[in-house]
Amino acid sequence: MKGKDLRIVFMGTPEFAVTSLKKLVEEGYNIVAVVTTPDKPAGRGQKMHESDVKVAARELGLPILQPEKLRDPEFVAAMQELQPDLGIVIAFRMLPEVIWSMPKYGTFNLHASLLPQYRGAAPINWAIINGEKETGITTFLLNHEIDKGAIIGQWREPILAEDNIGTMYDKLMMRGKDLVVETVEKIASGDYTAIEQMHIDEATLKPAPKIFKNDCRIDWSWEGERIVNFVRGLSPYPAAWTPMFLDGEERSSAKIFEVKFEPKQHDGVVGTISTDGKERISVTCSDGIIHILALQMAGKKRMSNHDLLLGFRDIESYSCR
Repeated sequence: MKGKDLRIVFMGTPEFAVTSLKKLVEEGYNIVAVVTTPDKPAGRGQKMHESDVKVAARELGLPILQPEKLRDPEFVAAMQELQPDLGIVIAFRMLPEVIWSMPKYGTFNLHASLLPQYRGAAPINWAIINGEKETGITTFLLNHEIDKGAIIGQWREPILAEDNIGTMYDKLMMRGKDLVVETVEKIASGDYTAIEQMHIDEATLKPAPKIFKNDCRIDWSWEGERIVNFVRGLSPYPAAWTPMFLDGEERSSAKIFEVKFEPKQHDGVVGTISTDGKERISVTCSDGIIHILALQMAGKKRMSNHDLLLGFRDIESYSCR
């Protein structure tokens, strides 16, 4: 059997999933429906926002399902009527067994790490934050446990010194579309051996939990290389940040998008800000100086250091302690 003979239901939400959906359609695969999240209000005007996958599916002329609850009897019945042979999940919600087990050949997920490492919601971020030199993507069959199904395919991708979450997201997104197509063909032909994630010492695995605002705060007592990786792993979104104190009180904060570390012995207090008043903004850390190359003050637009310093001449009166 060929992959194009399969009736496929595609499930996803963000841009990361769109590239694979478009690739499947362009290659002539039979996508019988797209399942994505319901529209929800967003932004200052609280206008209804459609997921990236919904927008793409509509442009491609594909049937769209947007269930509020994945166990809803109407949604389950709609899925049964589609008679799917295969389910594909990319950056979507956790599926109940009644859905992932429904397709004749099961349901597979595209995950942005080299499983079993970095199971969880933010695998690319954590790989960079932890200073990894390599990451990748994995396709695996869904089962009862999150990110623990049998592995079908993988692609390894180096993490370069200049990479951040933005660049790695794009690289893995583009690699992902080809791995998805390869996986569909493997499943259709039956010519593959799924590798079970069994007998693994969980203590050797690094998790990738969802990232919240408090997780993004820089600790200036860290070593410089750790701070560099931390900033890279959160740039450009959600962005590392630091509070800014004046006379012991928090007066502002800043998102930090790009930094450079200069190893240097110093007797200063970590979190001390220094500047030349023109271009350089630096903060002391445990083993040197962090030079801030791109930042955004709270309530302000992102601007160059030069423009920021024109209106913030007393920045050295503040600290990040």
